Amino acid sequence: MATPPSQDTLPQAVTLILVRHGMTDATGPRLAGRAPGVHLNDTGRGQAADLARRLTGLRPAVLLSSPLERCQETAEAVSGVLGVPVTTDDRLIECDYGSWTGRALKDLAEEPLWRVVQDHPSAVRFPGGEALAAASARAVEAVRDWNSRLLLTPGETPPVYVACSHGDIIKAVVADALGLHLDLFQRLRVDPCSVTSITYTRTRPFLNVLNDTGQGAGPVLPTPAEATGDAAVGGGAGAEHTVTEIP
Repeated sequence: MATPPSQDTLPQAVTLILVRHGMTDATGPRLAGRAPGVHLNDTGRGQAADLARRLTGLRPAVLLSSPLERCQETAEAVSGVLGVPVTTDDRLIECDYGSWTGRALKDLAEEPLWRVVQDHPSAVRFPGGEALAAASARAVEAVRDWNSRLLLTPGETPPVYVACSHGDIIKAVVADALGLHLDLFQRLRVDPCSVTSITYTRTRPFLNVLNDTGQGAGPVLPTPAEATGDAAVGGGAGAEHTVTEIP
């Protein structure tokens, strides 16, 4: 029988680097959801290349990705620079928006459910799709699972891992780390190809960085959607690409 590792050799913390996929033609105007065939556009490919450059020097224990194309393509750009293969984790997939999938956000803003999504997201189940609370629970479970695995792996330095996912999924993970109720997660913003860093210790998480796009002061300004008080479902396109998000 193998001897279990000594507690003295196990890491006391693990750091998760959450990255959102890059821009697609649907990001901002429409709710892409789980629709197949949504790929990075030229802007998104440039963002992914820049993201990989910003992460140069990182040596993650694992590089995770949602199974959807836009995340896989973003993660592959990072993989090519860091030399770490992409591991798909289905629990990091986008929320299933059901019949809202593919629709324009400006049209969805007229739906009665829109106000519930904005003000009481923990109560939302999308028509023919998934509850936001269920999407949050599976994503948080994935993070806790990987944290547990890596905290049981002896090493000289605390492990780091990267996960490429979607706006609402990343917001849900951050809300959990901060102890925020899901009804408050719309107060968070996660732009395309942004970096968010959370260190999980054996007692509590620490939010190190939120929504770092490497673009200076740009992300500190409100998007047109945010200026109305509403959050873009799905995460939106960021400050520079949001003209058509919500009227």
